Amino acid sequence: MTVSGILDRRCLKSPRPLTWSRVRSAPTVVSDGALMPFRPGHLEYFVAVAEEGQISRAALKLHVAQPALSTAIANLESQLGVQLLERHPRGVTLTHAGEIFLEKARAALATAEDAILTAESLARADHGTIVFGYLGLPPAYTNQDLIAAFTEACPDIELSLRELAFPSLPTASWLRDVDAAICTRPAPDPNVRFQPLRAEPRVVLIPNDHPLAQRRELAVADVLDETFLGFDPSIDPAWAGFWSLDDHRGRPPARLISDHVNTPQQRFATLAAGCGVATAPACHAAAIANALPNIVAIPLTDAEPATLTLLAHIDRHNPVVEALFTTARQVTTQVTEE
Repeated sequence: MTVSGILDRRCLKSPRPLTWSRVRSAPTVVSDGALMPFRPGHLEYFVAVAEEGQISRAALKLHVAQPALSTAIANLESQLGVQLLERHPRGVTLTHAGEIFLEKARAALATAEDAILTAESLARADHGTIVFGYLGLPPAYTNQDLIAAFTEACPDIELSLRELAFPSLPTASWLRDVDAAICTRPAPDPNVRFQPLRAEPRVVLIPNDHPLAQRRELAVADVLDETFLGFDPSIDPAWAGFWSLDDHRGRPPARLISDHVNTPQQRFATLAAGCGVATAPACHAAAIANALPNIVAIPLTDAEPATLTLLAHIDRHNPVVEALFTTARQVTTQVTEE
């Protein structure tokens, strides 16, 4: 279907997402003693057991009965003709064959999941919908020009917004559930396409009773030794470090508050407690200051700016996403010429 054909369709609700948990069936035992036919879900069972190191913990994770899971793994080994696990009183360990099979099983599961997610993305495109990811503030707030231009060019497309957790690695996996997203300085990924939108200055966010709170602007050197808010270890360390000025300091801050923050809302709550300082894109400053009256946003005059970037999976071939990127390139060109 062409893009023009899609844009002529009325916007409908996207179908319920299809995941492995929905296609996975509970393990069964064939009554006559024959081997149970191999099913894709058995790979997920094996990976869970290998990662948990215990069948009991894996059964809890998978929400299946432990005896049924044990039978499924045993049948998988019988069907493959090789022992994958060594059974011990306290759990299981991988055999040499199991270690090799685990790597292949993970790759197969990732490929199957990607195929499902691609099909879901194309189904949304067919129904005139795009799932648009963002951090903290919706794109209509931070990128009004792009959203206005896209809405004008594609009036029948419905933007379904989804707030994302902070970026993790790889970037492609972080984007798994959305068709496109806007983020500052995402990590490069060969499976992700990037369209820079604009450079955005950084501001420092500090409590209003801080000694620096009355300053109209600050230099990076003024705040490098402050106590910074940290992120959860699962967050891309380079991305997280950018917001504690590691790019200027050359290392993490000496004092870092680590509250295992994964989302913008959690970060706002930590900011509101007044325990440390943070930096943010200038386009977020007014909204943060309005939402958190005890926080002030002060421009950092010599900080390297952040780059707001539109990104999406390369290989999903979603025509609505392609229309969005075309609009983004046009808007970016206009801004550059001005």
